[in-house]
Amino acid sequence: HVQLVESGGGLVQTGGSLRLSCAASGLVFSSYSMGWFRQAPGKDREFVAGINWRGGSTYYAESVKGRFTISRDNAKTMVYLQMNSLKPEDAAIYYCAGNGQRPWETTRLDAAKYDYWGQGTQVTVSS
Repeated sequence: HVQLVESGGGLVQTGGSLRLSCAASGLVFSSYSMGWFRQAPGKDREFVAGINWRGGSTYYAESVKGRFTISRDNAKTMVYLQMNSLKPEDAAIYYCAGNGQRPWETTRLDAAKYDYWGQGTQVTVSS
């Protein structure tokens, strides 16, 4: 069965960095575009960053543009989120998700269009 397992979350000071990883198994990884979403307490889940199935196209929420970088390694079936210059408002549970729809660009922001989800990893940013 399909598994997406996130890791790399933790506690970091404002201005610090974290690198999240998501290990995928049980799916043809190279056929899926991947996204990172986050959900803070009392807030809706929101799109953070996404990368298409080939890795040639990325997209970011305005709130993280210039600070976060998404990447993938299809050979290792991994997707990463490098987070720099972290702010307290970045604190949330971060989820990776797989989207098999084409073209990805028309569904990348819609969590309902993602087929598979990980269990999430907590990111806490102290001020």
